[in-house]
Amino acid sequence: MSTTAVIVTVLTAVWVGFSGVSLLRRAPFVVEPLVSYGVPDSWWTPLAAAKLLGAAGLLVGIAVPVIGIAAAIGLALYFLGAVITVLRVRSYKTVAFPVLYLAPVVATLTVGW
Repeated sequence: MSTTAVIVTVLTAVWVGFSGVSLLRRAPFVVEPLVSYGVPDSWWTPLAAAKLLGAAGLLVGIAVPVIGIAAAIGLALYFLGAVITVLRVRSYKTVAFPVLYLAPVVATLTVGW
């Protein structure tokens, strides 16, 4: 894996991990939009766990590429689902937020491929 791929992967894992921890801690900037989108609070912990496991998978992928690819694909699907959720409720002004997570995941998948 190239140095660029490692740097992009680590930065993406930290970014996604931050999002997962923020959701676990119920940070208002994460929770308030979820409430407005109609995401049940019973889903928040599993969603946070998915982000954290995906971030960990990206890091493991530095040593075991197939795990990193699987994690990146899973996270890309996760954040694509987040974009769809935001669009479904017509919250067009906030659609950029899940895209800010989707883009680095796709970049990681691209440079790691």
